[in-house]
Amino acid sequence: MSGAAVAGAMTPGRTATGPAAGPWLLGVRHHGPGSARGVLAALRAARPAAVLIEGPPEGDALLPLAADPRMRPPVALLAHAVDDPGRASFWPMAAFSPEWVAIRWALDHDVPVRFIDLPAAHSLALKEPAPEEPGEGPERAEHAQEEEVTPVVDPIRVLAETAGYDDPERWWEDVVEHRSPTGERDDGGMNPEGAAPDDAPGDALAPFVALSEAMSALREAYGDGGQPRDAVREAYMRIQLRTARKEFGDDVAVVCGAWHVPALAARTTLAADRALLKGLPKVRTDLTWVPWTHRRLARQSGYGAGIDSPGWYGHLFEAADRPIERWMTKVAGLLRGEDRSVSTAHVIEAVRLAETLAALRGRPLAGLGETTDAVRAVMCEGSDVPLTLVRDRLIVGESLGEVPDTAPAVPLQRDLTRSQRTLRLKPEASERELDLDLRKETDAARSRLLHRLRLLDVGWGDPVAGRGSTGTFRESWRLSWEPELHIRVAEAGVWGTTVLTAATAKAASQAAAATALAEVTALAEHCLLAELPDALPVVMKALADRAALDADVGHLADALPALARSLRYGDVRSTDTAALTEVAAGLAERICVGLPPACTGLDPDGAETLRGRVEAVHGAIGLLDTGAEPGTGLRERWDAVLHKLAARDTVAGIIRGRATRLLLDEGRLPEDEAARLMGLALSPGTPPADAAAWIEGFVGGTSGGGMLLVHDERLLGLVDAWLTGVPADRFTGVLPLLRRTFSAYEPGVRRTLGELVRRGPVPEGARRDDAAPATGGFGPGLDRARADAVEPVLRLLLGRSPEPAEAAV
Repeated sequence: MSGAAVAGAMTPGRTATGPAAGPWLLGVRHHGPGSARGVLAALRAARPAAVLIEGPPEGDALLPLAADPRMRPPVALLAHAVDDPGRASFWPMAAFSPEWVAIRWALDHDVPVRFIDLPAAHSLALKEPAPEEPGEGPERAEHAQEEEVTPVVDPIRVLAETAGYDDPERWWEDVVEHRSPTGERDDGGMNPEGAAPDDAPGDALAPFVALSEAMSALREAYGDGGQPRDAVREAYMRIQLRTARKEFGDDVAVVCGAWHVPALAARTTLAADRALLKGLPKVRTDLTWVPWTHRRLARQSGYGAGIDSPGWYGHLFEAADRPIERWMTKVAGLLRGEDRSVSTAHVIEAVRLAETLAALRGRPLAGLGETTDAVRAVMCEGSDVPLTLVRDRLIVGESLGEVPDTAPAVPLQRDLTRSQRTLRLKPEASERELDLDLRKETDAARSRLLHRLRLLDVGWGDPVAGRGSTGTFRESWRLSWEPELHIRVAEAGVWGTTVLTAATAKAASQAAAATALAEVTALAEHCLLAELPDALPVVMKALADRAALDADVGHLADALPALARSLRYGDVRSTDTAALTEVAAGLAERICVGLPPACTGLDPDGAETLRGRVEAVHGAIGLLDTGAEPGTGLRERWDAVLHKLAARDTVAGIIRGRATRLLLDEGRLPEDEAARLMGLALSPGTPPADAAAWIEGFVGGTSGGGMLLVHDERLLGLVDAWLTGVPADRFTGVLPLLRRTFSAYEPGVRRTLGELVRRGPVPEGARRDDAAPATGGFGPGLDRARADAVEPVLRLLLGRSPEPAEAAV
């Protein structure tokens, strides 16, 4: 068949004469609403005695569930190896998928329906991806696995290019989605049955005959199209078709990818097909239905048989009539919900513009490109920012399917489902934030569930920084349920039948296998957050053993912060943390002894790493210190360590600067002493690189060092004097370090520091308030009357009662 013949066969409006008797091979594009409408019309007209569908035969027992009213697509068949749940494959179906339409038609008309593709037991055992993973379907070329050497042919793209199109999606819309379907009503909608009762099978099958001819030409030119395993799959499908014809005669309909139709129609012997299947590896498998999402049907998700616009295709399939008008109404409703001004006139004008663009571009009807351009121009005022929202919410869509409770599932999945319902935590495809108050029992239980799932590597939720209180009784989570999490749940099922028992067993196993002290301390923190009392003794024993054997101060410093956080979380959860407190106190004591020697003789990278550890230990000791008796508490011993680090010349400059700053912030170091230490660090005899490192440790990062310099002009003067005294030949060497230090400041802080330096030093005995400003924007002094007027407002915002004088006023 020539290229011109291929293009002609697929030209909109062309008809062909199909056979009046079966078997009927209905070649489709997976997840194509035009194919779905065609399949529905063909089945309604042909009335086959059996329907065969491309899919794993192990799923036959699950097909009746498709008729359950609680089953709502998009859904997917999930097959996984029993002994290796991570080896899994999905067969997704949306409401507009031809396979789903065929299944529902067969069930509604009491017609036997079966899957005929290569069994999942074989496909999962093979090294290559399973059939419906990237690499399946007529549109699989662009998404073939990178390790494949032979290029994979994309039939839809080849046909589109042959017809003169540069966009396969636009070509498919023109020849299939915009084709007037058999059974179309006068108002543009579909007959509920998909075809008029008196339609002849040949008329309904004409589009499939044309597509089959085109695919035959492509198979002659490209062979297996770079997919050698297709031959094995097609051999199995031919065997199943022979079996069905023996049982039902030729009155059989087959719904499969259009690429496979020529192979199924080919004349081969049963012996030849069986030879292709001989020796295939095999594994034990389990199958079930799981919810799917429109987003996971999208090509951008990496799904090989995916489409660019699942939400748009779903709309085309469901719209009873006037699809463009209904689509524009949906878009207007979405934008109005985001407080954008979109009127009925906008909708009317957008519809007119889309239709005009379609006419100018020579298209039979307005497609997604025309509607998108019209929405951008009319409703979005030419901006792509609101158009991104339209694409995410409508063109791709956020629909999440539902599966009835009667669907098979591993025990762990059933327990998780019960917990989700009890705690009113419904899985949703869209990302949302959840704020929890751990003082409330329901929120505390939600927190425990999410932490247990994280321990089981079921990443439904991720902790995020809360927008409200920073107290330990607050938690914020970002939740998003992805279909792949069903595989994670199946994998975690080896640890137990409930979320609690599985998390407990996995925590105990990880504690026994951990080799690093930080791993065990992090695990102890997880056990407290997830409230796993049976796992905690095992973890604590492992923690005590590792802590006793580990002499590396760096490892001890990495482990202590997690223990300190665990103690805080234990308080709010009313958990007994006596054993944890004892281990943490022992670690802190060992750190106080071993840290000063460890801070000497370091290279710049090692000094930076240890500076972070000093900061982390400082915060942890603030949580651990009990201060039983003044002068004997952990805080006093840690302060002594910081004093040693700040005063010892052999310690790296960045650590000495940070130790000085920590003492100053805690009020453990007089300002005069801090100024003296800075003066020593910035003295002319100190190498510029060491002095710059000290400055970075003292005022670098996001710890408020900029504001410290703004309010303490003695320190600013010392920094300024040192900076201006650095020799020119050495200045370029310290410039990168200084830029890194000061670039972390807020723009306002940098601007204020610049203004202060421009004014110059304040005369001895004078106040900065009395100095005249050098530039505009700064007043001559503090206007106390205006400052006092602000105080009542601040008290109101902070919830503080007014001063007696203010109350009297």
